Amino acid sequence: MDNEALKQVFKNLNAKIIREVDPDFVIDALFGKDVITDGDYDELSKVPDTVVRCRKLFVLLHRSSHPETFIQLREALLDEYPQIVNEVDEQLKSQPTPQQQQPHMSQTTEGRPKLL
Repeated sequence: MDNEALKQVFKNLNAKIIREVDPDFVIDALFGKDVITDGDYDELSKVPDTVVRCRKLFVLLHRSSHPETFIQLREALLDEYPQIVNEVDEQLKSQPTPQQQQPHMSQTTEGRPKLL
C-alpha cells in the first residue's frame, strides 16, 4: 500500500472518521507502533472531548514524517472499524494510477507531441 495515496484518502474521509471513530484505540495502536510520540500521546490523553481528540490526532498524523503513518492508521482501524477500512480501500481502487494522471500525448501533423 502507498502511504501517500492513503494519506489523501484519509483526508477525503476526515469528516466521517472524526464523527464515527473513538480515537482512543487508534491512539494506543499508533503509539505502540511509534507513529505518535510520547509527547503526542500525553497531549492527546489530556483532551477530554472525543471529537476534538480525534481532530488533533488527524492533525498530528498529517504532519507526521513517519513513512507508514497512514498504512498503520488503516491497520489500527481494521478490527474496530472495518466499514471505514472498506471505504478507504474502495477509494484507493478508484484513484488514478500515476500513469493515468499524466497528460496523454498524441502526434500533430508536424510530428511534435500535442497534449490531449
